[in-house]
Amino acid sequence: MKEYSSKISLIKNRRGIYCLDTTMGCKKGMSNEKGGCYNDCYASKSALRYGFNFNKTVLRFFENENHRRSIVNKINRIKLDFVRIGCSGDPSENWEHTINILKGIDKCNKQIVIITRHWTLLNQEQLFYLSTINVCINTSVSALDKSNLLKNSIEQYQRLKPYCKSILRIVSCNFNQENKIGKKYFQIQNELFDNEDTLDTVFRPSKNNKFILDNIINVSINKFMNSKIIISKMSKSVYTGMCGTCSEMCGINIQLKNKIHPDKPGIIKQLQLFKKK
Repeated sequence: MKEYSSKISLIKNRRGIYCLDTTMGCKKGMSNEKGGCYNDCYASKSALRYGFNFNKTVLRFFENENHRRSIVNKINRIKLDFVRIGCSGDPSENWEHTINILKGIDKCNKQIVIITRHWTLLNQEQLFYLSTINVCINTSVSALDKSNLLKNSIEQYQRLKPYCKSILRIVSCNFNQENKIGKKYFQIQNELFDNEDTLDTVFRPSKNNKFILDNIINVSINKFMNSKIIISKMSKSVYTGMCGTCSEMCGINIQLKNKIHPDKPGIIKQLQLFKKK
């Protein structure tokens, strides 16, 4: 299979988002579960379609100063108010590298959105740096996560709040409450949405996803951008269109309710009630 290039690039994806991925591929995510997150990673399936090895993480670099300046100039000219890191790889696989790339673009006129699963943790010096730039970190999480990953995600989402805009990006599902396991997932999901500063995103499973086959989630065929695909979503109103007309803009338009998040014992209690196999 092909490996990703180590040359960093600014790419506009099908939803209209401009991505500047500091890493491509996701070794941590793919080793955590056979098919990636929820055994159905969308980025992994896309990589496979184009013949790329998503199981290996490739760090992406500026080739030289001229390349760095050209990237910054391109970012400054895009029409959206932000650029995203974490579309086809997780920047947390190497925070030191990601911070170095951020230092190369931190004078651009756009907000930086980072989407992460926190495979590794930011150290204190890196947290202090994030407090000096215009960054919004989306901690991606779902009730479908294993208990240790879910607990870590909530802890990191709260830990980030004193340093930058911290959003809990919840991959929600329409859980089958007639199913015993589905009902437990539903309870955990409700606790997730009890947190402040949350963003609701849909789950896009394949037809053979284990949660569909085990009747744990309900799915339907919905319009997603210009296609019709299988979707599971908590709310009928959750946005599935192009990014340019989204009201939340990956969290940058969400007004924070609290700078520092209070303890939320509810989610920990639910985790104690339900431990994934």
